[in-house]
Amino acid sequence: MSANDSLHVAVVGNGVIGMTTAFRLAHAGHRVTLQAPSAATGPSWVAGGMFGAYTEAWPGEEPMLHLGAESLRRWLPLLEDLEGVPAQQSGILTGRGTVLAGVDAADAADVESIVATTEEHYPGVLRRVTRRELRALEPSLAPVLRGAVVCDDEWSVDNRQLLSKLGAACRELGVDRVLGSVTDVDELREGVGADVVVVAAGAGSAELIDVPVREVKGEVLRLRRRGSSESRPERTIRARVHGRPCYLVPRSWGLAVGATEYEHGHDLEATAGGTRTLLDDAAMVFPGIDDYAFAEVSAGLRPYSPDNVPLIGEVRPGVVAACGHGRNGILLAAVTADAVRGIVEGEPLPEVASADPNRFRS
Repeated sequence: MSANDSLHVAVVGNGVIGMTTAFRLAHAGHRVTLQAPSAATGPSWVAGGMFGAYTEAWPGEEPMLHLGAESLRRWLPLLEDLEGVPAQQSGILTGRGTVLAGVDAADAADVESIVATTEEHYPGVLRRVTRRELRALEPSLAPVLRGAVVCDDEWSVDNRQLLSKLGAACRELGVDRVLGSVTDVDELREGVGADVVVVAAGAGSAELIDVPVREVKGEVLRLRRRGSSESRPERTIRARVHGRPCYLVPRSWGLAVGATEYEHGHDLEATAGGTRTLLDDAAMVFPGIDDYAFAEVSAGLRPYSPDNVPLIGEVRPGVVAACGHGRNGILLAAVTADAVRGIVEGEPLPEVASADPNRFRS
């Protein structure tokens, strides 16, 4: 088919991947049915909302680094299409820039590994700062932090505002949103008369199509600044704290703090132990957090593939996978939506070749 043809596409999933994909398809002139069991919940609702393309570049995970960088490049134009204003004026963006640092020597070595991997492929995107320079940039951070680097090209968003805006934009574009569970992709396709079905149901995608996706639990805190509290950092802070990852993401009302990670199967209960660890680690990075009000703790199930690279592509004629994004669903939503549009229009994106969902089939 040509890019000028209009098709009926059924999208399964109400998280950021499904909703961004539905928006992109409808914005391109396709008829879209968005099928989901309920209003937006799950890991997209729980998430911290970081566009951490470069500051999560672990050695051996170069495909994720490239996917993240590609998606980051596509996010600002997507926000302009979504809100109708220049991206820098977006009410969804909550901060620009990331600080990456460690607490002890082993943490600093981990940071150095990330820096080396990123610099090999994207030289100059990270800049090293001294403790004095870090203090000038973010005076509220603890002086114990070491090995700090800054990335000015990463952003953060309020994920819940993003989901709300996507929902409103989909309605304005005429997306038919149907609440209800899906148990059979072919029945859905016949029932709504869709030409293509996109499965973006997160960890539940494996129940609908043959993809290797597993659930990994993560917990995130939301802490509200009180009148007497110290001002929060302006940038996203990604820290290694005695081997554990900790992030603080700015919000207009305070901070999102995350995140734990457990291979516990289908477990959606937030725990006292996870909450305590997050609070202790966050206070090590930003001591002023002790005076913040505890607003929420929530847990979500992140959908991971065996190699942590998402699954984006056609699994059989007329059925497209868009799942397995792990902890990077918010970041990768832009490139995933564009990739699905490309598949639907017969113009697949070469940039997502590493995410071929058929790579695990013998």
